[in-house]
Amino acid sequence: WDIEQILDGGYGLAVIYFLQTEVIETLTSSGIRVVLLTDDQLVNTIQERFGRPGLIVEGFRFKQTHSYSQKFRDLQWWLNFLRRVGGSNRINTEAMDSYVDQVAVEQPNRRRILMPLARFAIWILKRSRQARRLLVAIQSFFTPVIYQDLLEKYRPSLVVASTPGWRTDRYLLREAGRAGVCTATVIVGWDNPSSYSIPGARVEFASCWSEVQKEELVLGSDWAQERVHIGGIPTYDGYFRKRWLIPKEEYYQLHGLDPNRKLISYACSFVSFSPNIQNVEALCRLVSFDQLEEPCQLLIRLHPNHFLDVHLYSGEREAIRRLAEELPFVHVVEPVPLGGGFGHYSGEDMPEKASMMAHSDVFLTVYSTMVVETAIHGRPIISVCIDTPNGWDTPRKYSLPLSEIGNWPTHDRFRQSGAGRVVQNETELKAAINAYLKSPEMDLEAQKAFLMNEITFLDGNAGKRTGDYILSLLDGNR
Repeated sequence: WDIEQILDGGYGLAVIYFLQTEVIETLTSSGIRVVLLTDDQLVNTIQERFGRPGLIVEGFRFKQTHSYSQKFRDLQWWLNFLRRVGGSNRINTEAMDSYVDQVAVEQPNRRRILMPLARFAIWILKRSRQARRLLVAIQSFFTPVIYQDLLEKYRPSLVVASTPGWRTDRYLLREAGRAGVCTATVIVGWDNPSSYSIPGARVEFASCWSEVQKEELVLGSDWAQERVHIGGIPTYDGYFRKRWLIPKEEYYQLHGLDPNRKLISYACSFVSFSPNIQNVEALCRLVSFDQLEEPCQLLIRLHPNHFLDVHLYSGEREAIRRLAEELPFVHVVEPVPLGGGFGHYSGEDMPEKASMMAHSDVFLTVYSTMVVETAIHGRPIISVCIDTPNGWDTPRKYSLPLSEIGNWPTHDRFRQSGAGRVVQNETELKAAINAYLKSPEMDLEAQKAFLMNEITFLDGNAGKRTGDYILSLLDGNR
């Protein structure tokens, strides 16, 4: 077949989804030409590393999309905000509701003053399918001419994006729709359908992880059942196949870990809403002063947000680094950036992530997606939700106590599954770690059920399955 296709690989997670799985391989091996749009600064790097016959790499043109987003900037901002938080109340909207509260605190006064009106519009959107459809239609008025030359050059039969217009890919999808090109999306993030809501463009087909995500798409943002495919999550195929796993001895040497001590790992999470330092400090006390029933060591993974140009986040990063320098048995690992505009979200450290989870005697985080990934490795999981008295404790920075986030959709499913423990103070933390050190396999069956519910397929073939689904869409659009 001489059919061309454009795939949006514009974000770090999408780089893994498309390029480090069998998705693109399935397409190109079937004779499909794939045009991948990625960060303009990384076109040559991506081509050199992942190049293969049938794959063409082009720039995503982020500068142009950013420039266009500044036209009627406030109007576009409000449309995007309402799109993100206006999902139907037929699903759990707690994550979206918290974002509304955050915006009401952190945005400039010219926007904050309009929040009562925005809350009324959100109330309507939650209850009216017609209002949600109207919002999608209004967004289409902001359709640029950024990709017209690429659409004319490659004449794609299908445009696939890593979101249904929740990010900058909305402009590509709108242009493709205006040109009459079939559009589709793949869901790359665990919490995406319950956190980002209404599409930012008219998108015809979707592939998601599970029946749970499909329900969130159908009920929350009005997708037609027959247009949503459940394909699992290709990104995790490498975990099931142990593709990225570094041998334990080598991994311990990499981080200067003691083979005679149990490994307690903590992945920072939820940084946008709450500090993590109180969780880290509690763990440091337990580990460094040997307060646990077995000698342990702590490995802390910083969050990508710790590397943003935000003094609160960078300040916490430096505080964690100091703890590692000053205390025994405390180590820090930092996510590795791919470069360009990807920041510290990249596929560069999948071996690091996989090995950290696989070799942990107990893995801890704050309801991160890594609870799903760690369940694949069959390791004990604890979500640490210790509140800090004053949150970020700075004017115009919204904070949400960790004890209050358990009802967010993905958080609630983790809690209800019994796949791990949730602790809210240092006493509970110590007890949960000790229990897992004594009986590390006690929640394995619950973890397996949790995985079936969240990612559906445990065979390591989600990439092939998703690629085949995309091929089926091409069959109908030749």
